[in-house]
Amino acid sequence: MAEIADGDNVKVIAFYLPQYHPISENDKAWGKGFTEWTNVKKAKPLFEGHYQPKIPLNGNYYNLLDGNTARWQSDLAQQNGIFGFCYYHYWFSGRKLLEKPAERMLNNMEVTIPFCFCWANENWTRKWNGAENEVIMEQDYGDRADWERHFEYLLPFFEDSRYITLNGKPVFIIYRPELIPDVNDFTHFIKKRCIEEGLKGCEIIFQRSDFMRNEKLKHTLEYDHCIAFEPLHSWLEITWERIWSKAKRTLFKSKHTVYTVRDYDKTWRQILRRSFRDRKMIAGAFTDWDNTARNRCGLLYKGASPEKFASYMSRLVKKVYKSGRLNVVFLTAWNEWGEGSYLEPDEKNGFAYLQAVRDAVHQI
Repeated sequence: MAEIADGDNVKVIAFYLPQYHPISENDKAWGKGFTEWTNVKKAKPLFEGHYQPKIPLNGNYYNLLDGNTARWQSDLAQQNGIFGFCYYHYWFSGRKLLEKPAERMLNNMEVTIPFCFCWANENWTRKWNGAENEVIMEQDYGDRADWERHFEYLLPFFEDSRYITLNGKPVFIIYRPELIPDVNDFTHFIKKRCIEEGLKGCEIIFQRSDFMRNEKLKHTLEYDHCIAFEPLHSWLEITWERIWSKAKRTLFKSKHTVYTVRDYDKTWRQILRRSFRDRKMIAGAFTDWDNTARNRCGLLYKGASPEKFASYMSRLVKKVYKSGRLNVVFLTAWNEWGEGSYLEPDEKNGFAYLQAVRDAVHQI
């Protein structure tokens, strides 16, 4: 198993989007042949100096059903200090979406990078174009029979030697735990079934910290760890009063478009100021954020650069290392091209963001 508690080095795990191959559900919702690249290619700059569209290095608009892509990503990531990938996992009461990249990886031992799953447990909607109420695939959490089907699907991944473990237990991350009606019963079930199948249990990690703003949920939800999922975690730390006062100063207009701009440096300073008093909280980081490729009325960060990211990432890794807590950083993201958050090389910055991670990890 790929144990993240082994050794003293800080391990960086990058969130991984598998939406780079066509599926019938996306064909129906967005048009035949749709992938994440469709959004990326059609993006337009909203103001002078706005880097859109974002172009992968050498025009590498890859297809994740190509086995060479998975090997290339695995090798490139590990050469640059990435410990593992966290695949977004889409399960809708027995129906799977975007599952093929992970399934192919499971059967291809030439892809050596450790991995884990994050269950993206929201409705599949058309929110990118503002139609959030138009549901493409509704999330139904099912009963124990569905929990069993879900577990049986996950088990071969959990048992794989590359699957990321903590304290010898496979790590399973849940994106929005507060949406699951019986989330404690569900997580207890997964832990119990892991033990029954000969595993040591299961480490349950929550990705989004929204629930912490609700005092009842904060004290009733049971979990092993929670991720400071950036940059969302820092955004949620701001009180609603400050959000409203800042919103009036950070909403910008271009022709037919209103978008929100936030400050990259302020957000990173907020990340680095955060105390490590909560021993369950795992540190998070982000390369950049600009989701205007998906929705022109989106959110983008001002002032990002590989040089700044390198400095901030170096400081965060040192802080995590010295904290005596779990030596892990979850990074947004490996390949969220449509949200402007990616480590993969592009035409503007080459391999600079990847090299920043490598240098930060190797300084310890």
